[in-house]
Amino acid sequence: MPVRKLSLDELNRLSVSDFKDAPKFPYCLILDDIRSLNNVGSVFRTADAFRAEKLYLGGITGTPPHRDITKTALGATESVTWEHIPDLVSLVKDLQKNGWIVAAVEQADGSVSLSDFAPVLNKPYAFVLGNEVTGVRDELISLADLVLEIPQFGTKHSLNIAVTAGIVCWDFFQKVIKT
Repeated sequence: MPVRKLSLDELNRLSVSDFKDAPKFPYCLILDDIRSLNNVGSVFRTADAFRAEKLYLGGITGTPPHRDITKTALGATESVTWEHIPDLVSLVKDLQKNGWIVAAVEQADGSVSLSDFAPVLNKPYAFVLGNEVTGVRDELISLADLVLEIPQFGTKHSLNIAVTAGIVCWDFFQKVIKT
């Protein structure tokens, strides 16, 4: 049987207003000092694709509107709920007080391989993604309820932040939402 690429109309995507009204999945993403505005835009698209509850832009992370974010977000800055938070330490503590499980995504002693990660069902998760050079700040790692690590087998010691966001969101989606 020949394979045919679907048209945009056939994808049956939500409109921005329908997306805003649609229930979100029980997780958010926290960006810790992300330098690249293209990475920020890519994470907006991932947050839209996997219907994240919210995207927190921390510290020096750039915010919309900016043409480099808009270029890669392709409209997701209009659909995804986001907030700039200068103080991520306070945010993490507040989320934890409200029952969120905070997971830093980092290579660290005592980290849990993403392949072994078993999310607690019916609990919201906040995934902290770190700076392209320095990673997640130590202070945030020490506050996190767990540290997740994506197994890697090549010569490089890290993945791009936008790639990491996509992997983590897909993994969580598969384990919790089970479409």
